[in-house]
Amino acid sequence: MSTTPPARSHTRLCLALALAAIAALAGCDSKKAAAPAAQVPEVGVITVATSAVPVISELPGRTSAYQVAQVRARVDGIVLSRDFTEGANVKAGQRLYKIDPAPYIATLNSAKATLARAQANLVAQNAQVERYKVLVAGNAVSKQNYDNALATQGQAAADVAAGQAAVATAQINLGYTDVVAPISGRIGLSQVTPGAYVQASGATLLATVQQLDPMYVDLTQSSVDGLQLRTDIREGRLQTSGANAAQIALTLENGARYEAAGKLQFSDVSVDQGTGSVTVRAVFPNKNNILLPGMFVRARLEQGVNNNAMLIPQVGVTHDQSGRPVALVVGGDGKVNQVVLTTSGTRGADWIVTDGVKPGDQVVVQGTDKVRSGAQAKAVPAKLPPAAGAPAAAAAPAAPAPAKTGSGS
Repeated sequence: MSTTPPARSHTRLCLALALAAIAALAGCDSKKAAAPAAQVPEVGVITVATSAVPVISELPGRTSAYQVAQVRARVDGIVLSRDFTEGANVKAGQRLYKIDPAPYIATLNSAKATLARAQANLVAQNAQVERYKVLVAGNAVSKQNYDNALATQGQAAADVAAGQAAVATAQINLGYTDVVAPISGRIGLSQVTPGAYVQASGATLLATVQQLDPMYVDLTQSSVDGLQLRTDIREGRLQTSGANAAQIALTLENGARYEAAGKLQFSDVSVDQGTGSVTVRAVFPNKNNILLPGMFVRARLEQGVNNNAMLIPQVGVTHDQSGRPVALVVGGDGKVNQVVLTTSGTRGADWIVTDGVKPGDQVVVQGTDKVRSGAQAKAVPAKLPPAAGAPAAAAAPAAPAPAKTGSGS
């Protein structure tokens, strides 16, 4: 039996190992060649630009009547009739109730009789004084008698004045038996019926009349915003009267827009210590009586124009764990950075941004799920519907046909 020399066996073994290593390296190279190169994600961006945006405050509030008058009894007596329809419009001076006038007619007649008696007595006293004046000159009566006649004459004159006052009071009270509307407006429920006894001492409430055109709207505003509002009024940026008075738009409880614009009246002079808010009053026309007292409404007050506002579509703004609005910005080197924004409300589908970005920055509004802060990205003009992207993307190239917003294209 022949055997292989040890040197030849060692050589074959080394050759086999070398061939295996070469094969393994070749396999790795082929796999590397087959793997595609990593691609930079493509994101849609808008180019930030400044634009003039109205500064608008949205405030909650409630309506209240322009004038409110409570109709109360001013004399005691039985109500004989009610002369109006509940819920109807009444005019100032229109009779609403009739209170039994009989006692007051009697009082007036008695006062007139007393006055007539006092007047007759005064005439007699005047004649006596004139007679005593002649007699005292000829020493026919004493000076004391003449002085007594003068005193009696003065008392008679006082009685006449008191009688005249009593007649006037009786006439006034008789007039109060006709209960009239103090203002024009809409009258509510009647609190009494014919046959009811009413009292002047208790000021019995009979009904309430409210003027509903125009209508007040009392809005609630934080004291900080109220301070800015008063500053704007003082410095002339807001006007409360004249043709250029600040206009206010109203949204009703059902979400509908109120047909007429209102005007700012004033801001309250005290701050509610419990809520830290102030009351801002506006006045609205209400010809169709759509507004009723006590309705909850929301008002939009245009406080001026911010010429340096920046609009960013809401699809490009998210919030961090602290609740701050943030956005992704693609830098000139293609690197994505997250920035914290300062906003002052919304306009349509855009956030109004006052800080955090600057004109010319490229904000990611499509493909935000593809990148994160610190990554590389390829910025392309976003394809947003005009309503969402047109205002903020005015400086960007014209976009192709609208595409879905949100996720990347």
